[in-house]
Amino acid sequence: MYKDWESLKKDCSVCRKCGLCETRNNLVFGVGNEKAEVMFVGEGPGYNEDMQGEPFVGRGGQLLDKYLTHIGLDRHKNIYIANMVKCRPPENRDPSEEELNCCIDWLREQTRLIRPKIMVCLGRISAMRLISKDFRVTQQHGQFIEKGGILFMGTFHPAALLRNPNNKGLALEDFLALQEKIKKVCDHTYEV
Repeated sequence: MYKDWESLKKDCSVCRKCGLCETRNNLVFGVGNEKAEVMFVGEGPGYNEDMQGEPFVGRGGQLLDKYLTHIGLDRHKNIYIANMVKCRPPENRDPSEEELNCCIDWLREQTRLIRPKIMVCLGRISAMRLISKDFRVTQQHGQFIEKGGILFMGTFHPAALLRNPNNKGLALEDFLALQEKIKKVCDHTYEV
């Protein structure tokens, strides 16, 4: 167990637990307020994220930022964003079960250090791993489920919304529900 962010980041940056480290340009550890009450978790870095070393910076990230701004959240101020895996899977494929298993301890440590009150799973990969293995984003998005003292919510992955814009309104409803939940259970998210 890590006691500070710097040690965790340093060890993660030299991780060789799976083959994804062989093809990465940059480790994509996470971004945001390390004392955030709300944490977002995606599946893994894409091309732009791998090049810049920050999660959700491509077109999907721009869409995510619009939703965040709409409900008063900011990736650099009052939330934290991470991924299930810290290195880009080739051709943006889904991370394998082995890769997820190799990387999960990094996310566990991030979560342990942050101690969020709410975790938002962006897409099916993170929702199926963190909420329930049979989670269905299209049916269960926007629902809050308490696990281990943390409220979890799954919603559409921003990249999926770019492919299927018909779900953008549903995603907005999820973010508005998130805003209401933050106001009820978080002490300082909107004060930062």
